[in-house]
Amino acid sequence: MTYYLVDGSEDCFYTAVFDGYNDKSCAITSRRDLQLGLDTAVKEITADEQKAKRVKKKICEYDSAATNDISLALRSCADNKEQTAFEYIRLLIKHRRPVRTMLNIPAVFDMDDMRSRVTGELHNMKGFLRFMENDKGVLYAPYSPDNDITDLLAPHFAERLKNQKFVIHDIKRKKAALYDGNEIVVCYADGADVYLSEYEQAFEELWRLYYKSVNITERPHDRQMKGYMPVRYWKFLPEKKDNI
Repeated sequence: MTYYLVDGSEDCFYTAVFDGYNDKSCAITSRRDLQLGLDTAVKEITADEQKAKRVKKKICEYDSAATNDISLALRSCADNKEQTAFEYIRLLIKHRRPVRTMLNIPAVFDMDDMRSRVTGELHNMKGFLRFMENDKGVLYAPYSPDNDITDLLAPHFAERLKNQKFVIHDIKRKKAALYDGNEIVVCYADGADVYLSEYEQAFEELWRLYYKSVNITERPHDRQMKGYMPVRYWKFLPEKKDNI
């Protein structure tokens, strides 16, 4: 078996699809921690824009919406996302028509599940994301999403906040979306030292006091909170991060 090792970008994935399509014993992955057998080879793939375009053009002949579905699935945190997308493409080309309703086929079911998880988290973070104001007046929102959604999330807040400068920082992937009031730039961001404005510090303290005042100690509602917001997001909430 040959593993086609990709760098996580769409063009690199589609290049691997182009190179490995006729290799029935190959698999595509971006994982670097593979446990290799004695009969296993690894082929590192370099993105080729022309090859990627040819694959996407072929896919669109049979399903114009498939490339968007695949793009969302490739943002998933699932270890098998590239291989699942590869198998999905093979099915699509084999049947020469959309296959998204064939949920009895594992690759189709897994693709639908990954896409749904990505879009679901994207929808949730539009309400869950918390911004804080730094001493320069820039809004900063650290978070740690399961899936790679930062560049999809940023346009929503650019529309909502209009001319307000902000940074959305995926601390797990070391990736940030910076908005200067006009355009969004996505870049690598290892860490950030954030100095809160006096207003922000006071606001957070008032919010903690409000939370304590409405919370009845004898009637804890953590179970209800978990239903509305997963515990993994609590560390970014001013009222909860001290109690995790």
